[in-house]
Amino acid sequence: MRSSNPVLTRRGFSRDGGYAGFNAGPQPQTGNPYAGGPSTPYAQPGNPYAQPANPYAQPQTGHAGGAVPPAAPQRAGVMTIDSVVSRTTLTLGTVVLAAAAAWIGDLPVALGVGAALVAFVLAMVQSFKREASPALILAYAVFEGLFLGTISAAINQAAPGAAMQAVIGTMAVFAGVLFMYKQRIIRVTQRFTQFVLAAAVGFVLLAMVNLVVALIGDGNGLGLRDGALGVVFGLIGIVLGACFLALDFKMVEDGIAYGAPERESWLAAFGLTLTLVWIYLEFLRLIAILQGD
Repeated sequence: MRSSNPVLTRRGFSRDGGYAGFNAGPQPQTGNPYAGGPSTPYAQPGNPYAQPANPYAQPQTGHAGGAVPPAAPQRAGVMTIDSVVSRTTLTLGTVVLAAAAAWIGDLPVALGVGAALVAFVLAMVQSFKREASPALILAYAVFEGLFLGTISAAINQAAPGAAMQAVIGTMAVFAGVLFMYKQRIIRVTQRFTQFVLAAAVGFVLLAMVNLVVALIGDGNGLGLRDGALGVVFGLIGIVLGACFLALDFKMVEDGIAYGAPERESWLAAFGLTLTLVWIYLEFLRLIAILQGD
């Protein structure tokens, strides 16, 4: 599984460290999307988790909409909800501690921008690795936290309370998406996945064009970072982040249901962290715009 950052593509879990991925071609899908359809990376041909001999890959009934993969019993060496939660807590905790240190230490914004570049490189390296590297992921969390601390402190001075409001907004989005996913209000199908990925690519490309125009122009670019257009662009960014949260939840659910290796919990934590950072930054920028700074 690659990260859920819209800049990056995604891959699925596998037993041998390879990746199953989402099917890109148009394929018919019937019944419940959680019953081993095209959007379930573990149900791809040749995946050992989908073999009939695997007791954890047998469908069971009793869920609205058709058969769903049963949750695998907790066994040593496999992904569980506890392993995902513990590693996500450690990764996010590292981000928060580094951000607090940057905030309290009053680090300059230029240093924060440098930390952001390092974090981006580390994130790209991990995203292209075939296996999770806890040290690499935690290093990313440190540098990402330094960037968040410096940029949050700078924006909070111009727009008092913006950082806390962004944190509350991010937590609300996380809780809301989790609730709707658990209630099956949000269903992650192949069509949903393809739409989100396409929308994210368009969003990122537009943001890059805006940056280039801003650098060679008067600094305002296409107007996507302020005013009414900036508010709309920020809201779209938050909605995209929420959609990627749903994709992250689906990947975690599939990994647990089909007994993915425990090391995949680090990739789940990495993806969730990237998505939450994305949502927080969009909230932070949106609040700054709304406060006129």
